[in-house]
Amino acid sequence: MISIHLIAAARPNFMKVAPLFHALNKTDWARPLLVHTGQHYDHNMSDAILQDLKVPAPEFHLGVGSGSHAEQTGSVMIEYEKICVEHRPDWIVVVGDVNSTAACAMVGAKLWIPVVHLEAGLRSGDRRMPEEINRLVTDAIVDVLWTPSEDADENLVGEGVPAEKIDRIGNIMIDSFEMLRDTIEAANTQEQLGLTPGNYALVTLHRPSNVDAAEALAPIVDALVDASQRLPIVFVAHPRTIKGLSKFKLESRLTESANVTLLEPLPYVQFMNLVTGAKVVITDSGGLQEETTYLGIPCLTLRENTERPITVSIGTNKLIDASILAENLTAILDGNWPSGQRPPLWDGKTADRAVAALKQRSGL
Repeated sequence: MISIHLIAAARPNFMKVAPLFHALNKTDWARPLLVHTGQHYDHNMSDAILQDLKVPAPEFHLGVGSGSHAEQTGSVMIEYEKICVEHRPDWIVVVGDVNSTAACAMVGAKLWIPVVHLEAGLRSGDRRMPEEINRLVTDAIVDVLWTPSEDADENLVGEGVPAEKIDRIGNIMIDSFEMLRDTIEAANTQEQLGLTPGNYALVTLHRPSNVDAAEALAPIVDALVDASQRLPIVFVAHPRTIKGLSKFKLESRLTESANVTLLEPLPYVQFMNLVTGAKVVITDSGGLQEETTYLGIPCLTLRENTERPITVSIGTNKLIDASILAENLTAILDGNWPSGQRPPLWDGKTADRAVAALKQRSGL
């Protein structure tokens, strides 16, 4: 029986490891073990998602918590190395682009434990983004790279990664959605909030470039308040965003607007119920760029660049800043928006392809 550590740290990680956990758990050769680094420790950001996705409690919990990038990365390395020394796995699977991803990949590489990067090869081209540094570091040192799309393969080959280390398996975020589609559709979140399906905008923000400075966050809040005059706004705020709104005294600007609903983080099922009913999603989240493309929902991404360009080139996503939010909302409300298409292998079967690839690489 092969022991496989699945590393999860932030909300999107949990959604991505769940289908892989279930697919591995069905085999007679793999023993998947969840390692929760504790980078996200809010109940709705981690524990509740695991419950929704029917994943058991983590085998190991590092309890790292918040801190600077260096503090988080260093703490994860120190704590995870202890786990690997005492409970050495046959494989480590790291996910996405958070600090824990790079940290656990480095632990595995230095201990000569084979490491797989799930969601490898994504690039924004912007090294000011901490996530971009994590992606570059991780992909440079892992043994196997599982990519979601052709552009990711091209990025890796262009960086000198041998083609034989790359397995294009598709987008595992879609597996999570399909696994819980019936439950998501049956949830009554929209009804509880008094929303009309297809007649509201869903907003999420969490990136430091948008929420950590008043000069960035204030214009976004102003644009959202203005937009709410045309369309109800549901703003599901990340803890970091709530902190910024409070610090810069912008929270009341939203809460005093009759057409804006400000919420704390929601469990995955409730949140995705809101996504599926939205007329438009306004976000800086990587995962939502993918989910909206899959669902055919217009997405306005408040970023200068994206590591998921396929959502722009063939999907429903567009990169904007707050100054052009109004005109883009008008285009969407007028029906002047591309319908987009689903990229190849975004089909809910990515976890099965990942398991098959890992079995082959394990010589089984």
